[in-house]
Amino acid sequence: MVTVDTTVVVRLITNDSPRETKRAANLFSAKKVMLPTVVLLETEWVLRYGYRLAPAAIAKSLRNLLGLDNVFVPDPPQLDRTLLLYEAGFDFGDALHLATAARTSGLKTLDAGLVAKARSAGIRGVTLL
Repeated sequence: MVTVDTTVVVRLITNDSPRETKRAANLFSAKKVMLPTVVLLETEWVLRYGYRLAPAAIAKSLRNLLGLDNVFVPDPPQLDRTLLLYEAGFDFGDALHLATAARTSGLKTLDAGLVAKARSAGIRGVTLL
């Protein structure tokens, strides 16, 4: 198994550099690939801000990538919850925090907007610090 960084994932999704995309695709077809959570977080950010992709397109791309039999993530249930929250309109980083906090006693934040959004989505345990 090999771990990849954000550049490899972005090339694979965007196909904006044919030579690099081919190298990325060859790696994904030949090896088991580990995608660290931070790589997925960075990938979402690059695709949203650098490539101006809509969240729905990003979520679809990530789900397609994660659907490959040889692709692994450290915590599949956490990532699935993250993507569900992201698809429901949460910022990817916030969705990741909420998915992580689901396994703890809650999420403390200084972001009143996140608290309000979580409450209106029926998510408990998100409170202002």
